[in-house]
Amino acid sequence: MAPRHAVLGMEQASFYYGSSRVFGGVSFLLDDARTALVGENGAGKSTLLKCLAGELELNGGKVIRSRGLSVGSVPQDVPPGLDEKSVRDVLGASLARAGHDGEDWRIDVLVDEIGVQPDILDKPFGTLSGGWQRLMLIAAAARLEEPNILILDEPTNHLDLANINTLERWLTSDFGLPMLIVSHDRAFLDRVTERTLFLRRDGMHAFKSRFSLAREELLRRDAEAAHRAKLEDKEIRRLEAAAARYKVWAVKNPDLNKRKNAIESRIERIEKTRTQTYTAKERRLELADGDIDARVALRIVGLDLRAPGTARTLFAIDRLAVGTSDKIALLGANGAGKSTLLSALAQAFDPEREHYDSLSPVRFNPACRLVYFDQTMRDLPLDQSLLDWVTEADGVGQREAVRALASAGFAFARIGEPIEVLSHGERARLVFLKMKLLRPNFYLLDEPTNHLDIEGQEDLEAQLESKDVSCLFVSHDRFFTRSVATRYLEIRKGRLVEIDDPESFFAAA
Repeated sequence: MAPRHAVLGMEQASFYYGSSRVFGGVSFLLDDARTALVGENGAGKSTLLKCLAGELELNGGKVIRSRGLSVGSVPQDVPPGLDEKSVRDVLGASLARAGHDGEDWRIDVLVDEIGVQPDILDKPFGTLSGGWQRLMLIAAAARLEEPNILILDEPTNHLDLANINTLERWLTSDFGLPMLIVSHDRAFLDRVTERTLFLRRDGMHAFKSRFSLAREELLRRDAEAAHRAKLEDKEIRRLEAAAARYKVWAVKNPDLNKRKNAIESRIERIEKTRTQTYTAKERRLELADGDIDARVALRIVGLDLRAPGTARTLFAIDRLAVGTSDKIALLGANGAGKSTLLSALAQAFDPEREHYDSLSPVRFNPACRLVYFDQTMRDLPLDQSLLDWVTEADGVGQREAVRALASAGFAFARIGEPIEVLSHGERARLVFLKMKLLRPNFYLLDEPTNHLDIEGQEDLEAQLESKDVSCLFVSHDRFFTRSVATRYLEIRKGRLVEIDDPESFFAAA
């Protein structure tokens, strides 16, 4: 277990990519708690973690580390080159980092402690699900590397609810470590973390409370600062008017210049101590709202969904109708076929059809304009510029594209850059922007909140709640699912069944 005196933090830290500032004036110290690090997309959270872990060098300020401190870290993406290695070899790399190379008995003990079958060690790492790959890397970093503090970047990405519950148990009960955790999963943060850091353009803000309480306090402070700044502005205007009057009167009575000078000195003092306010970047994540000339947007009858590339049936849908304003959450265990269903529906959609075959198992309303958000965003042309990709939408010229990019928070100086320079969260925002320009009325969303920051998630929730559109979505985000869904479908024992609410599924996951 990590010693309570382990120290890690930053003092007046700043980091630049070229001439672009990523963050600046950042100061904080971690203690023995599990601490959340929260910030909007592009705020520099992942970069800050790399600086703490020693992978990147600060441009200014310093990293504070107690002597002999050992830091374990797991990035948000599984490192490349691990697929062909055995699970034992991947875990062995963590042993080597801790100076225990060759002590494989530690791996056997770890596997037994986390309740995994020993035969998993001989399998190629790439045969594990994406969720279990992340869980194994987290367990290895926490136990085999014997760190004093553990740093986790988006640990719930690609985990289903069962795996999230497993991770929550590990972090809160099994791994007695100080931690710094970057996540946009609000329910996860509230269940796991005890302290909260907010990284913003105006520096770091620290709170000794879990995320939801800390955020309320931060918003309260921002509101109070804005109110004080408003009163200060009002007082400065009053004093400036008074100084102007004394200046006029001093023409006839020079003694009044002293009064004028005193007022101007007071204005200077207020200006020097003026309350600084924070305004979040204007970034609207908007969905299009299109009408469908019927109450039913999609009918599915007698669909057997098979695993890709095999004849194995995952589950069957006897009959399903999706209404024109339904927001349906698709629930099921990892590997049950949730993403496969969304992909199959996207492939079955044909915008050129005026009518669908009445015998087809998937029949869209001809008025449907469908868009599909794939959680991997694998179809994004990373070498193409933001502007060029957005202008590919029908009817969108450069002027409209520039305005749309600006409203989504992309600075004019960046719209000519390739998409690959964007963070995962910024890429997700860009995809949603392009989807909006396609003017859809039916959304298929596969883990839409995976990379969105909390403000982006709230934008998406508000848009889906207010827009008269159809949506079928998969999400491990319990907060998002509860907020958005109007119907719940669960894959259960090879069938798709409708349930009243998700709570029993969440509890059993």
